[in-house]
Amino acid sequence: MSTPDSTTQTWTLPVGPLHVALEEPMYFKLDVDGEIVRNVEITAGHVHRGMEALAMRRNLFQNIVLTERVCSLCSNSHPFTYCMAVEHLAGIEVPARADHLRVVAEEIKRTASHLFNVAILAHIIGFKSLFMHVMEVREIMQDIKETVYGNRMDLAANCIGGVKYDVDAELLAMLLAGLDKVERNAREIYRIYASDPMVTGRTTGIGVLPPDEARRFGVVGPVARGSGLAVDVRRDVPYAAYPQLSFDVITEEGCDVRARALVRLREVFESISIIRQCVATLPEGAMTVIMPEIPAGQSVARSEAPRGELMYYLRTDGTDIPNRLKWRVPSYMNWDALGVMMRDANVADIPLIVNSIDPCISCTER
Repeated sequence: MSTPDSTTQTWTLPVGPLHVALEEPMYFKLDVDGEIVRNVEITAGHVHRGMEALAMRRNLFQNIVLTERVCSLCSNSHPFTYCMAVEHLAGIEVPARADHLRVVAEEIKRTASHLFNVAILAHIIGFKSLFMHVMEVREIMQDIKETVYGNRMDLAANCIGGVKYDVDAELLAMLLAGLDKVERNAREIYRIYASDPMVTGRTTGIGVLPPDEARRFGVVGPVARGSGLAVDVRRDVPYAAYPQLSFDVITEEGCDVRARALVRLREVFESISIIRQCVATLPEGAMTVIMPEIPAGQSVARSEAPRGELMYYLRTDGTDIPNRLKWRVPSYMNWDALGVMMRDANVADIPLIVNSIDPCISCTER
């Protein structure tokens, strides 16, 4: 229900936490003047699950399972980064083959996540045939995940010291064939998002986040790169096999919903290229190492999840139960900037703008 404000001639419009226009349970109070948003107040904490407290009641091995369930779309990034934090603390050197296989799993998840986000964009603007086509292409990646890992969402690929899966020539051939199909379809999808009047008319100039505001809010991932900021942990602080791989950091200058969608679609091609490089240069050898005793201490690990920089902090006292396990997720950095993106926007564009940051509330309100 809206209520008028007689002093400012605006209305307070509540949106969420459960709302037909929102894909995730976010809650906003909007001061609107007719159909124009004048001010945004974001309220968090509606789906808090206490996962960091749970992590301090489980041992280091059990927390691999727990962290993989922080989020579904970036479920591989959480255990991957958590395992790196444990490995940094224990001085574990991950085998080269495991490093490459970790990157393969991460880029498969990134491709599927980006395609899902742009598909939801098409759904919101009412382009249903495009939505179904993008989801059909994403389904190829889901089939790859199910074939290689046995799971369509939580891959269970990582363990402390390496990975829990291996690939043979048959699996690699299936993987490469699937990537060829995705790439062919993704090029046509990119053309539609870049030039179709129905898409560009609803996304160009919507949810603008200028570069100076992007820096002020410290946004990360495709949100930052859609505002022209070339930030990417894979290049800036390389980890796993990324130092040995060639890829571009994708940026767009539009600073709007369209730019953020095009960044994600262009990153699909980079992810496919990275996977092909890993397959072509996949070393022989072990997939994991024996885990040594974990000393008392603390460590930090960073990675580039599909939504941006993911950080894990770990502190131990010499036992197998962590004193503290804390993570900072990309959506935490990105959603405050919605106040800038929504200001002076039409109320009808709010779902598009929210979707353009690809928010993960289960990550943020863990």
